[in-house]
Amino acid sequence: MSDDTVTIRIGHSPDPDDAFMFHALTNGAIDTGNRRYEHVLVDIDTLNREAEIGSFEVSAVSIHSYPKISDSYYLMNCGASMGEGYGPILISKEEMSVEEANRSVIAVPGKSTSSYLALVLALGEVEVVEVPFDQILPGVLDGKYDSGVIIHEGQLTWSDEGAFMVLDLGVWWNKETGLPLPLGGNIVRKDLGESMCEQVCDDIKRSIEFSLENPKDALKDAIKWGRGIDEDTNEEFVRMYVNRRTIDYGKDGRRAVRMFLERGVGLGLVRSDFDASGLKFIGAGEHD
Repeated sequence: MSDDTVTIRIGHSPDPDDAFMFHALTNGAIDTGNRRYEHVLVDIDTLNREAEIGSFEVSAVSIHSYPKISDSYYLMNCGASMGEGYGPILISKEEMSVEEANRSVIAVPGKSTSSYLALVLALGEVEVVEVPFDQILPGVLDGKYDSGVIIHEGQLTWSDEGAFMVLDLGVWWNKETGLPLPLGGNIVRKDLGESMCEQVCDDIKRSIEFSLENPKDALKDAIKWGRGIDEDTNEEFVRMYVNRRTIDYGKDGRRAVRMFLERGVGLGLVRSDFDASGLKFIGAGEHD
């Protein structure tokens, strides 16, 4: 390793879409110059907390949590997880109306997550309990929780498991705004310097493009993190959250992020001094 090597740790979720997105970086399939990447796999709620103390140079985070760390991290224009008319799903063991769910205790995968903010935007003030994401679906089916918000591949498997849908938060948001639902994003630490941040952003963009252009091996990597899902479900889930929007938010995607966070400010769930309208996306190459 040469003396000018820069080691960059990427914190991301142990799930199929992140594994697919970072496949080329993990396997050295693209040239990254003097930048060497190390991958640390952590659940999203923990990543949100780690970002508050600057643990990783690059990290996946919930869009909801970004304002807390916006002084020390840029939000990248690539790496987005957006719900295009779909998203986290509020489920129950028995058929339940939205009104009934609103009176229940709802299991959520952390109050720092975008799924929690979307839930409160849709239902108003709710009583919740924070539960690790992979324990929510079994916990609801076992009767431990009245209802719960499921993320990751659970969005595709809940029906087969015998649960009932109360509300798809991505459908609700799309009907409300006409925009995709912002869920996850990639961040890069500002103390690397803006030039290095741009280069890192470009590396990740090329990694995403590589996997989309060479999906076979990337999907093999991805399924290892699918918690027992079959190949078709793995591919369906990856395609939901790694697509053209992941390469570039697009103007409407950036508008969706700003609107989502502005509404969070209005609810008091995002810091009151956060200027969502002035949010910069590094790597966008434009200001819209």
